[in-house]
Amino acid sequence: MRRCLRADRGGRLDARRGAGVTGRIAAIVIVLAAALTGGFMYYLQVYGYYEELEPQIGYQVATPDGGTARLEIAAFRGIDSYSSPLRYRACFTVVGELPDLVERDHSEPLNAPGWFDCFDAETIGEDLLAGRARPVMVEENAPYGFDRVMALYPDGRAYVWPMINACGEAVYDGDPAPAGCPPPPAAIRD
Repeated sequence: MRRCLRADRGGRLDARRGAGVTGRIAAIVIVLAAALTGGFMYYLQVYGYYEELEPQIGYQVATPDGGTARLEIAAFRGIDSYSSPLRYRACFTVVGELPDLVERDHSEPLNAPGWFDCFDAETIGEDLLAGRARPVMVEENAPYGFDRVMALYPDGRAYVWPMINACGEAVYDGDPAPAGCPPPPAAIRD
């Protein structure tokens, strides 16, 4: 019977057994804390900072003469975030006449959160490369250093996202603005 019980030479139960339980509890607490923190960070990145935009019936786009034109649109869905100028996305259908538009080269859409299901960056990017959609400049330097770009399909579907431009790439890297760029705002320079 004495062999069945773990005891030290003095007849007491082994004190190390309680230490193993305490270590196990500490490990569980650490793993749970890490999982909760990771889940919270995921929520903030995918859901937390985004807000859905109000429906719109018109959308301003750049024209070749340097002005803007208003597109009549329907079925607008959009999201934005105050935390980054790169989080804006919009999907809509152009229903009115199309004015002359400014084409934009090197337009690759950025991914949207999975829950914003009208915007599929991979499909839009493939369609731009294959010529099934055309890349159009919506607005330059909105805000400074970022252009809003639209993929426009022949059937009127349109998708908008922001892209960093040459001015933004240089200034946000700490270099002076290239020739032809407007001067950066004081908040960016300082």
